[in-house]
Amino acid sequence: MRFGFDVSDSEEKSQGGPQSVTPPSSIPSSKAEIQWVPLQNHPLFSSTAENVRDSSMPRNLMTWDGASRLYFWDSNKMCLHRISIRLGEPDPGSILAASPSKVLQADAPLSFHVDKIFVNRNGSALLLAGSEGFCVMYLYGRSSMEENIIICRTVSIGSEIYFNKNNYIRTLQISWHPCSDTHIGILSSDSVFRIFDLSSALEQPEQEYYLQPVEPGSSCKAASICPVDFSFGGDHLWDRFSVFILFSDGSLYILCPIVPFGSVHKWESILEIYNDAHTFGMKSSNSKAVSNSNLAISWLEATFPGLAHQAGEGGNLFAIKAQPYVLFDASISLQGPLRDVYHSLGEDSEVQRGVCEGRAVSFLYNLVSKDSILVTAWSGGQLRIDALADEIQPVWKVGSAPRVCVNSYGHILGVAMICESVPTGFSVLKFDQPQNHKAWLGHPPPLLRLAIVDLALPMKNDLLISMIADPIIGERIYCLHNEGIDSIVLHFLPFTSQASGKEEAMKTPAVHAVLSTCSGKSSRTSSLHGFLALSDSFGSSWIVGIAASWECIVLQMETWNLLLTHTTEKEMSPVLFEELKEIDTPTIISKELLAGPKAVILPHSEPNLRSVTADSIEGRATLHQYFKLFHENYMEYAHKVYFELEHHAPHLKKIIGNQHSRLRESQQKLLEVETKQEKVESRIERAVQLHNSLEERLHKLTSLSGLQKKRLSKAERDFKLELDRFTGVELDALHSSIEALNARLGRHIHSPQNNFSNQQRQKSRSKASRVQEEVSQLKSSLAKLSLLNSENTQKVKLVESALKNRDISDR
Repeated sequence: MRFGFDVSDSEEKSQGGPQSVTPPSSIPSSKAEIQWVPLQNHPLFSSTAENVRDSSMPRNLMTWDGASRLYFWDSNKMCLHRISIRLGEPDPGSILAASPSKVLQADAPLSFHVDKIFVNRNGSALLLAGSEGFCVMYLYGRSSMEENIIICRTVSIGSEIYFNKNNYIRTLQISWHPCSDTHIGILSSDSVFRIFDLSSALEQPEQEYYLQPVEPGSSCKAASICPVDFSFGGDHLWDRFSVFILFSDGSLYILCPIVPFGSVHKWESILEIYNDAHTFGMKSSNSKAVSNSNLAISWLEATFPGLAHQAGEGGNLFAIKAQPYVLFDASISLQGPLRDVYHSLGEDSEVQRGVCEGRAVSFLYNLVSKDSILVTAWSGGQLRIDALADEIQPVWKVGSAPRVCVNSYGHILGVAMICESVPTGFSVLKFDQPQNHKAWLGHPPPLLRLAIVDLALPMKNDLLISMIADPIIGERIYCLHNEGIDSIVLHFLPFTSQASGKEEAMKTPAVHAVLSTCSGKSSRTSSLHGFLALSDSFGSSWIVGIAASWECIVLQMETWNLLLTHTTEKEMSPVLFEELKEIDTPTIISKELLAGPKAVILPHSEPNLRSVTADSIEGRATLHQYFKLFHENYMEYAHKVYFELEHHAPHLKKIIGNQHSRLRESQQKLLEVETKQEKVESRIERAVQLHNSLEERLHKLTSLSGLQKKRLSKAERDFKLELDRFTGVELDALHSSIEALNARLGRHIHSPQNNFSNQQRQKSRSKASRVQEEVSQLKSSLAKLSLLNSENTQKVKLVESALKNRDISDR
């Protein structure tokens, strides 16, 4: 039996304290008044629809703490609803919710529209994010309560960096770190990835990583330097210390190692990668591998103190805490872009790469057993599904020192560094050869292309697509887009299949439409404003969605036989199928009876037998012998036939009845097919007539003299494709890069002169010359930034003028 409980009242009593005591009459509800209703029938989701606001990012106003609480943001009342739920009650396909829900409100009005909400692991804080700002609401830090509304403390993060009037920097993606309840990762439009620690400083980031995917001074596309999305890695080797960065042109990069200061990790996981570095790195014959593994080992021993001592003594710790540490003479390299890898050189690279239209819009990392699955969504409605063909390893660039902020005790408070992409070689990988000789050489892990899924969406211009993984079946991915929800099930995982010992061929994933929200008209925004995938400890799975009309949708998903059915159908051989058919075939008459009576062998007769009469003694003996043989063979056979036919008569009657019933059903189906055939023929006839009329109209339109146009030459067509590419991808990327450069320039211009670093410099007279050098370097960098800004502005003007000329020529 499944159990659920509502601990809302007990938590409020434990958190209230003396200042939160209210009269009993002001508390409108009690435990007796709480009603458990189906989630889709909750009174909260029966309100009137809200005003749909066009947003540049997908909306998800629901989140789940992984246990028994749902959170829903009310955009009309600007408040948060906390709903206690019971999964799988009263039947396995339903979800019960407590009514009324708890209402949580920010202690200060929000200055932005909320588009997404995220709750941390322990359910103590919730992140409210929008296209114009974000903040954190502490769910248990209320100050007072009036009319069943809990006032929660709400704080802003990095207000001096993001959405400032002087330097408008947009946030592209925000996410809680999976190994910490107080650390938040933010990717912004200035191509910087930052990590904030809510327990120490809200305005200053704990870690800053300035992304530089191309070498300074080299020419590249604008889309290749504009980040779009990021994701933290999973609980697998060095993946737990990795951050995956997606850029607008679809290229993927990796930052490793990145660990929040003070986060707690499993001892077994840290010991595993520590022993791996010693086994495959330090004992390698390649000097580069030894150097890289030595850096990794020194970083692990300094980040996790006591690791070397405990590993040598065989310690049995459960968890270990990460200490603030950074290599003072090296910065983390931006590994990538990740390249595709193939089984052999003879394969067509264009076929393997596939074609994805538009630009990359979102990214999903999913760990399934031993495979790291990377899914990239494109604005043209395609999903590119890849798997890492090798393990991730940390890479540093020695000689590029980071900037470190320390306190008076010498403890590290903050780190900032420039992460540059280091060009590396690329070779073809084969899965049947050992990979030890390539370990720790600093190469980024290659990608194995699993599939390119075309969602066949009718609107293929700047689609907003978001993805989440199923909490029960890792092979299943849910995709939320403008037309509804689709389910993609992977039937091939390279390392998982290899570990199981089965030689399986690569299989295409299965795509199923779970929910369609198409209303007959194209819209850039999704019809769903909330989407979650829920699961319980019994292996059941549900998806919950909130429509734009505030209608709640609850669907139970298949889990147990989702992958088993496909495998069983594929592995059954035709020989086994024929044997099963023969076993199931009933035996009506035995083969012995069908073979007929046995042949009678007459005894040897004398030559004078014809002269013997029947009345004589010899004749009677001969006749008696013949009658005996006839009775033993033919009479007994006749009795067996009679008994068999009499015994099988009811069985044969039943079979004949079944055949007659099947015949009647077949005749009825034939009549239905004939009826449908007439309707289909009439529809085909109308379609042919319409086609003929359209052809006639097209012929009349093409005969008009004003519509005769000269066919474009090959050079003109190439130029048109180039302009279209600039319009769809490169122009937006150029605007984003110019915006980021202006934001950085504004930060340098409007930065206060009495900040912490300047105060430290003024205290030391011996560093006066160094200050002058840094000022001169800053001025030169500002000059370079302004020059680069002017060059980008000129490029944008050239592109806009070319577009205007093309429009004039088309008219």
